[in-house]
Amino acid sequence: MEREKLTVEEEIKIMKELEAFDTPTITNVVATYPAMNSCLGLYNPQQANWYTDNHLRCLYPELGPRCGYAVTAVYGMVDPAFKRLEFKDILLEIAETEGPVILLLKENFSEKMKSRNALIGGNMMTAFKQLGVVGVIGDAPARDIDEMRPMKVQCMFPGTVAGHGTAAVEAVNVPVSMCGMDVAPMEVVHMDESGAVKFPRKYLKEVLENARRLRKFDDERMAKMRQTTDPFELADIMKGIYK
Repeated sequence: MEREKLTVEEEIKIMKELEAFDTPTITNVVATYPAMNSCLGLYNPQQANWYTDNHLRCLYPELGPRCGYAVTAVYGMVDPAFKRLEFKDILLEIAETEGPVILLLKENFSEKMKSRNALIGGNMMTAFKQLGVVGVIGDAPARDIDEMRPMKVQCMFPGTVAGHGTAAVEAVNVPVSMCGMDVAPMEVVHMDESGAVKFPRKYLKEVLENARRLRKFDDERMAKMRQTTDPFELADIMKGIYK
């Protein structure tokens, strides 16, 4: 059956609706339980790099989930032989994206600076927010946490530091691998305090439909569990998920 092609406006509406679901629910729909009817099985859940690992920390859990198109940028040490790209090029890629953006900042620093070079702070975040960024994921530290908080842009980083050294833009909108997740530009990324997951934008409608189906199923199953203290009955209710 041919998949219905959505307009950008329809995709944006669906991504906003997906923010009503937590990221673990989205991972369940995308690939976690391939044997379940509500799971699309888009990836081998054990082998593919489709969600983030435990190296990331959510800076603003109170903001809840964010969903948007992936835009990527790679930062590294200053190289006198390469000066083609700059901060402006990242801003242009964000500005050209129709819809909410999840910005992924990949670090490629020296061993000494990997955990010391802040990838983002208040000034950069102000510029990103103005162009439609709703979430930022980086695999190097952030800073200016209090300054960024009122902007209400969800953030996930390994940690925080007070400063940074020199850095340069190495690439913009290229596939990146960071903290366990491989992401290509314009894939959809869903993120919250549990982590982030990605999937191709062509599956947006199916992900939303299955998330609604899974939420109903989970609500009904947990309601049954709350009615009993019998371990055998509880195990029977959980069949299909845990052996």
